[in-house]
Amino acid sequence: QVQLVESGGGLVQPGGSLRLSCAASGSIVSIMDMGWYRQAPGKQREFVATITSDGSTNYADSVKGRFTISRDNTKTTMNMVYLQMNSLKPEDTAVYYCRGAVKYWGQGTQVTVSS
Repeated sequence: QVQLVESGGGLVQPGGSLRLSCAASGSIVSIMDMGWYRQAPGKQREFVATITSDGSTNYADSVKGRFTISRDNTKTTMNMVYLQMNSLKPEDTAVYYCRGAVKYWGQGTQVTVSS
């Protein structure tokens, strides 16, 4: 059983920063590819960034150079996955979801970028 719990969302002004965290627990989390996705109101959920178990990363073009995904694999059955978001824009406003492998999802955390 895998459980993903996100935290760190909130309201931030344009140009500001936020750091999202995802606590991933379960027997297989250390070997899972992990990712962040987001869903804005009225839009489909979209890919933001992924990180493999060995640390390889991939980003959506819209966030390259502004967002950084990382993970802490030091514990076998509890991994932390982070999304550092800098230079935030109003169009980054969305519910951000942590994803593990292809089928595990967290409950989401709201990020609102507004002045």
